[in-house]
Amino acid sequence: MHGSASSGWLLVALCAATGAYCLLRMRSGVEEQRRAAGGEALMGFGMAAMAVPAAVFTPPAWVWPAYAAVFGAAGLRALWAARSGRHHLHHLVGAAAMVYMAVVMAGSPAHAHGHGASGTPLLTGVLLLYFAGYVLLTGVRLIPVVTVAGGGPGAPSVPAPGGGAGAGGRAGAGWGDRPELARACRLSMAIGMLAMLLPL
Repeated sequence: MHGSASSGWLLVALCAATGAYCLLRMRSGVEEQRRAAGGEALMGFGMAAMAVPAAVFTPPAWVWPAYAAVFGAAGLRALWAARSGRHHLHHLVGAAAMVYMAVVMAGSPAHAHGHGASGTPLLTGVLLLYFAGYVLLTGVRLIPVVTVAGGGPGAPSVPAPGGGAGAGGRAGAGWGDRPELARACRLSMAIGMLAMLLPL
């Protein structure tokens, strides 16, 4: 959305790879995980398309209202799903951020694709704070917890329960059902969202 073409292409690659992984996660045997992965795949590919450098492709004017409509619908779906789990609220915020960026782009056709576009500073700041906090919190959650066996100094360290492939009953879970991979997926999308919101 901004800066050099190489940084734009890196953002496209990050978001597209995340979207592709989320498509693979849709093969999960757990329905809730399939639904969440579908929404995250939509977000990843939508962000990748939005991040294509303007020097390569400037979308027609109708694209931004279409973005707003698609991600508005995704936000309503996330709001409905939030009744069963509050983790859907993150999807709602992500969809709202996409609608906001699409509206900003539509409002500045001369600078479409994020170059010099300006949104509401307060809303941009709130979204930046949210995604920065999400990145930090999710990053901390991805750090493996290590406990010391026997509790004494010099004792060998072992992964905490639930941290290994055979721990916590996750030995039979497929790689697409592993919660740490889903968190890493969401973390990369939140980093991409920060990069896209910064120029607003």
